[in-house]
Amino acid sequence: MSEGIGLAQRIARLDWRAVMMVLIAILGIGVLAALISNQRSADAVRDAALARQSQSYEVMILAQSLAGTMASAEATLARYVVSGEESVGRDYVAEWQRAQGQLSLLARRTRGHEPEAELIPELRTAFADRGKELARIALHTRFNRNAAAYAYFDEARRSPVLPRIQGLLGRIVAAERTLLNERSRRARQTSAEAEEETRNLILFGMLIVIGAMILGWLNIRAIRERAAAAAEAQAQRERAVELEAAVAAATAGLQEEARERAAAEAQLRQAQKMEAIGQLTGGIAHDFNNMLAIVLGGLELAKRHLPEGATQSVRHIDNAAEGANRAATLTRRLLAFARSEPLTPQAIDPTELIAGMSNLLERTLGEGIAVQTRTTAAGWHVWADRHQLENALLNLAVNARDAMEGRGTLTIATGHATLDGEAARDCSPGNYVTIAVSDTGGGMTPEVMERVFEPFFTTKPVGKGTGLGLSQIFGFVRQSGGEIRIDSAPGEGTTVTLYLPCHNVDQPAEVRPAERIGPRPEPHRALDILLVEDDPRVLSATVAALEEIGHRPVPCEDPLTAPRIVAGLHALDLVISDVIMPGQTGPEMIAALEPQLDNVAILYVTGYAGDAADHDRFGGRPVLRKPFTLAALEMAIADAMAQRGGGEPAHPQTATG
Repeated sequence: MSEGIGLAQRIARLDWRAVMMVLIAILGIGVLAALISNQRSADAVRDAALARQSQSYEVMILAQSLAGTMASAEATLARYVVSGEESVGRDYVAEWQRAQGQLSLLARRTRGHEPEAELIPELRTAFADRGKELARIALHTRFNRNAAAYAYFDEARRSPVLPRIQGLLGRIVAAERTLLNERSRRARQTSAEAEEETRNLILFGMLIVIGAMILGWLNIRAIRERAAAAAEAQAQRERAVELEAAVAAATAGLQEEARERAAAEAQLRQAQKMEAIGQLTGGIAHDFNNMLAIVLGGLELAKRHLPEGATQSVRHIDNAAEGANRAATLTRRLLAFARSEPLTPQAIDPTELIAGMSNLLERTLGEGIAVQTRTTAAGWHVWADRHQLENALLNLAVNARDAMEGRGTLTIATGHATLDGEAARDCSPGNYVTIAVSDTGGGMTPEVMERVFEPFFTTKPVGKGTGLGLSQIFGFVRQSGGEIRIDSAPGEGTTVTLYLPCHNVDQPAEVRPAERIGPRPEPHRALDILLVEDDPRVLSATVAALEEIGHRPVPCEDPLTAPRIVAGLHALDLVISDVIMPGQTGPEMIAALEPQLDNVAILYVTGYAGDAADHDRFGGRPVLRKPFTLAALEMAIADAMAQRGGGEPAHPQTATG
């Protein structure tokens, strides 16, 4: 009887254990299903967030591209107004139509976005108004009504429509950036919640496994059932590991794709920003040179007319002239960044150049800096401006010294690299000589590296730097057909690498006829000079300068009236003309005056450095850069007269009835 009762109790205990095992198995399956569902939900939310972020980036890039295309179209229109070439006019029409297409695409991409969609009609209206303004300029240019075209072009530059378009585009980008930040925040919040749920489910699953192990330990006599339960638990763990590995691989792929897309978009934004800053600084420097020409000319004339013994006045004038000359140097550095400063390239052995700078570097950097050089570019040469390249390397060395706070190791290494495909980035594929300047300083953060080439941006204390060093190097390297790259991280130092195109030393260097070597000719006697300058202040200052050095200038504010003035002159030895003037450029005026000029010398004056480098545009005639001194003016006049073959005064030809 007792044996029967014991058997019944054992059967009851086995039934209880079996029920618990079944419950544990069901809970385990539920946890696994919840894990899978939670992971899929997290993946779907992440994919949707990435898609929305991509859409926001596309809207911002479209807005910036529209602004860039409009600026390019207006620049092409300006060239059309100046040149009058029909091909340039067709280029302008094509670029403006491309801007219209970008505006339509922007409208489609922002459909349903508030408040961007509300700004699109206003942007379309402003775009249409701007198009009418520019079309009026193009129409007058097409029918050779140049004076009207210049007037309308000048009016269009001051039109409030363009700032309104830029403001609307800025508001669209700002609104889309705000939307992007909100979407990113929501995605991060959702991801954090999903991770928290996953951790809770894993913890609950671990508790279930522990319970199963306890039951297995208690059910020692049920060997077969315990072994089956252990095998099932092992299988579940393996499936979970495989699932986690698959999810991790998919997540890594998505993250890498997002990083690549973000890097490409950042590179595009940086290129557009640097191009816009370059155009702005080039225009500012051109206008500033005109103002400096008036200041320096007036100071020099004032100094010449001071009475004997006015030492205090001389000192004040010299201080003012020094400040103006420093401002002129600043404009040259701005023009170097804008790639408008003319270069005088030559074949350079980089290893020899660095060796020749060793003494200069040691004196400049001080005893606390150890300078090391390495070269693997033996036999390779570059075609660049030697003075600009030396200045670039000296600037980089000084920046490295400041980054190392006067103590550390500076390494200058030369090498050779072949760039093609994606490795070429912003330069043409081909062979390049590399010059890398490395320091052991504190390095730079990504935020600083994004702005390091901007003019006037500096991390140095006030009075320790202008912020133009790297921007000037950037302009010089790009103008030389190369590229500059920076590799840096906080605490790991900085390496700046210049990529300059290789040069075949067997090829003869081009020698321009205007680049004369040897002593300059002596100044001539008093000359009859026609001075053409549209800026009345510059005209007045230059007339005073010419009279001061003994010449007889005849002023002319409008190039279109020059033929009438020339016809009324009894003698004319020299024509001095500005280059960029409303109504007619200097070279166009000289071409129109050619029948009236018999053995008359020509001298061009410009405040834009790019003009001074364009020898072909001026037919090899000398070009004087603004601002200039009286001595420089005398030398330029002597050059122009010598090129004419100077001698007896010439006489303008007049029309006969």
